[in-house]
Amino acid sequence: MKLILATIRSERLEAVKEALARVEVFRMTVLHCQGFGRQKGQTEFHRGREVAYNLVQKLELQIAVNEDFVEPTVRAIMEASRSGEGAVGDGKIFILPLEDCVRIRTGERGPEAI
Repeated sequence: MKLILATIRSERLEAVKEALARVEVFRMTVLHCQGFGRQKGQTEFHRGREVAYNLVQKLELQIAVNEDFVEPTVRAIMEASRSGEGAVGDGKIFILPLEDCVRIRTGERGPEAI
């Protein structure tokens, strides 16, 4: 089992959900988050003054999958969240080992609980 954490642009969420549905991944948690990478935030003008915002609004997807779904899930997220030719700020995907999973309602554990 793996836990996939993907940080994406907010406007790409619907495209990512559609791409995940095509590879039969339907369960995820979506969190609003802030951060920056190479783009180092952004600047805007407010009341005639330039203001630097160091943190950019993003979404983090948390998706637990069994081994067979890791690569299809990663490919779907990459294809759907990439803007055009790919640009700074498109996001990142982290793949972590998942030691266990417990379904609270039934008490099932492991891959069956996902």
